[in-house]
Amino acid sequence: MFSGIRKWWQGFYDRHTTLAQFIMFLIISNGMTVLQLILMPVFKWLFGMTSLIDTTFQWLRLGDGFYMFDYPAGPIPQGGGGLAYFLAVQITILIAQVINFFAQRSVTFKSNSNIWWAAMWYAIAYVVITFLAALLQSFYKVPLYDFAMRTWPGAGETMADMLTMIINALVQFWVFFPIFKVIFRQVPEEDEKGAEAAEAETGPANAS
Repeated sequence: MFSGIRKWWQGFYDRHTTLAQFIMFLIISNGMTVLQLILMPVFKWLFGMTSLIDTTFQWLRLGDGFYMFDYPAGPIPQGGGGLAYFLAVQITILIAQVINFFAQRSVTFKSNSNIWWAAMWYAIAYVVITFLAALLQSFYKVPLYDFAMRTWPGAGETMADMLTMIINALVQFWVFFPIFKVIFRQVPEEDEKGAEAAEAETGPANAS
């Protein structure tokens, strides 16, 4: 059964490569989203028990009192979660993206290109997406948590955590696929037998 499914999928992949890649990309991305939904509340809870939650983290000032990374001290919604919230989000995303890199490269795009070249561009894309997600979060985070905690007493903060990670995952999803198509290339492998045969043919001529 599984061999038949694998054979069918390989045939589908060969005939409709980009569509098959997008389907697999979607499946793996959803898996990474689930992973983030699990990890982020755990890290937030752990860091929330430390003094990091009372440590303000504000970086890259864009205007009067406006920061791209804006995490005032104190629990949400009265505060911004402090450095504890920032680390919880970023560590969660980092873990998911490291796993995502290898899964997408090997399974989705079946890439055999230089892994260090791909990793460099992946890291650049990751940084750009991090800044973009942080900019968006500076607008929606406080209203989202305030709304969720008023709408779902007792579970609102967890719901807002999940919505935050889903938004981040959506940003990553739409930006990463076209980037992956470029950096996760399939390089035609040299036909070793053909090369050996060519050497065998030219060998006697060179000897003469």
